[in-house]
Amino acid sequence: KCRTGPLDIVFVIDSSRSVRPFEFETMRRFMMDIIGSLDVGPNATRVGVIQYSSQVQNIFSLKTFFTRADMEKAINSIVPLAQGTMTGLAIQYAMNVAFTTQEGARPLHKKIPRIAIIVTDGRPQDRVTEVATQARNAGIEIYAVGIQRADMNSLRAMASPPLEEHVFLVESFELIQQFGKQFQDKLCGVDMCMEQEHGCQHSCVSTPSSFYCECNPGYRLNADGKTCSPIDACADGRHGCQHQCVSTRGSYSCRCRVGYYLNQDKRTCSMIDYCSFGNHSCQHECVSIPNGHYCRCRSGFTLQPDGRSCRATDLCNGVDHGCEFKCVSTEGSYHCMCPEGQQLQADGKACSKCGAGHVDLVMVIDGSKSVRPQNFELVKQFVNRIVDLLEVSPHATRVGLVQYSSRVRTEFPLNKYHSADEIKKAVMEVEYMEKGTMTGLALKHMVEHSFSELEGARPLSHNIPRIGLVFTDGRSQDDISEWARRAKESGIVMFAVGVGKAVEEELRAIASEPVEQHFSYSADFTTMTHLVENFKLNICPEEGKGEMEIRSPCECEALVQFQTNTVAILQSLTEKNILWARSLAQMTARLEDLEKQIANKK
Repeated sequence: KCRTGPLDIVFVIDSSRSVRPFEFETMRRFMMDIIGSLDVGPNATRVGVIQYSSQVQNIFSLKTFFTRADMEKAINSIVPLAQGTMTGLAIQYAMNVAFTTQEGARPLHKKIPRIAIIVTDGRPQDRVTEVATQARNAGIEIYAVGIQRADMNSLRAMASPPLEEHVFLVESFELIQQFGKQFQDKLCGVDMCMEQEHGCQHSCVSTPSSFYCECNPGYRLNADGKTCSPIDACADGRHGCQHQCVSTRGSYSCRCRVGYYLNQDKRTCSMIDYCSFGNHSCQHECVSIPNGHYCRCRSGFTLQPDGRSCRATDLCNGVDHGCEFKCVSTEGSYHCMCPEGQQLQADGKACSKCGAGHVDLVMVIDGSKSVRPQNFELVKQFVNRIVDLLEVSPHATRVGLVQYSSRVRTEFPLNKYHSADEIKKAVMEVEYMEKGTMTGLALKHMVEHSFSELEGARPLSHNIPRIGLVFTDGRSQDDISEWARRAKESGIVMFAVGVGKAVEEELRAIASEPVEQHFSYSADFTTMTHLVENFKLNICPEEGKGEMEIRSPCECEALVQFQTNTVAILQSLTEKNILWARSLAQMTARLEDLEKQIANKK
């Protein structure tokens, strides 16, 4: 075996048509005999094989195989190309491809010999002198082995000096195997590390004609090529340690600052949880810090001088609570209250005599095929007319929209938009669904999803009315009774709006009590505008009184003043009539007296 050190060897084998099949078999045997004498491996000798004729074919590269068995299997599977003899092209390929680091050659600075063994049986059909010179200048040592008909001048033009050690001519293919045994001695010369004082601090690696020094793991070779220095693995900054990097011989370890421990990844650090030791004695909360812990009280409590116990804080006196009427302190918190007869608003601070205009409104519109596209646009305008009636904001009215046909789709939930303009724009962008009329399925979706707090409905405890408005133009294809009942039982005030072929029985089943005030019908889509006014009278009770609509407080005040003035005028007229009647009675009495006096005189 070759023990003088690692080599990078590439066989360049001629498989032109002049090489007969049985002759090529002897070339296979020649390569396998040479490989059998080498100490092959990723850190020992690496071997590659290329064959050529009119073209070059890579059989396996220096990085492909690292065992003799794999190499021999690949060599036995070679199929000769059987064409021309382009030896110069093969040398060019070996230089530009086979001996590159990408193909497995070790870097030049490692000083591992690069050896090309060219085996040919004829004269090259291209020029070899120039390209062989380039290859030798690139650090490739070339052995030229000619067999039988090979041209000696070409062999000499290819080979490295001294020519007597690098040019070989074998008389026949039968003798190449015997030559292979002699050729092994050329590759396996003396152990240069044993022959002379190498001066390597750590280890010496022998090559066929020289040697080089290597350092142990964790060290690097100094500029003198002999001595070694420890590698500072922390210096390049790629260690990944979160806190501190500690360099050791050729390696490193991570270390954490005081108060932290190293995680399982051996790089990151986590703070020691001193509270987890269970001896902190904190009444409420324990907070760990790098050097220990401290106690903290929950919101609404104050830490006492002992640093452990907590006492409740009167938050109403200590914070700007913003309550309009009254602030009530509780343990660790507070809440606002309103006087009897008034409601606490959604902001949890303001009070109002009623919640008129502050509602959660979900409109469920029919998008079935019978509506038709042009009428669906009218439906969207109808929806926006209703939005115009409302004071839309997160703390006033919230609006959601659902469309249904054979399926149900939430166009936008209650918590999606916070202004009327945003909602109206979103409504006009809604796309018409078409298909069937599953009103019952839409009611189920509204109850289970649309009025959930997840989709923006405010908690029932806030006493914000929940209103569902169902718009349909025909008979439902599924049962509506169960989910209409569940909607009303869950506290949703239901309005039903029908157009065209809508079924009055279904509209009444959907509507809340009193039914007459909660359902409306229009003969066609173009006459729906009066439905908006009906809806306003019922959704805004402070503005609608029976059939009389009072549009503003100013108008109300004017009506009251008119009534007061009218009553005053009527009273004045009544008083004058009484005085006139008294005068008339007195005059009548006097006339009667005069008549009596005249009658007596007669």
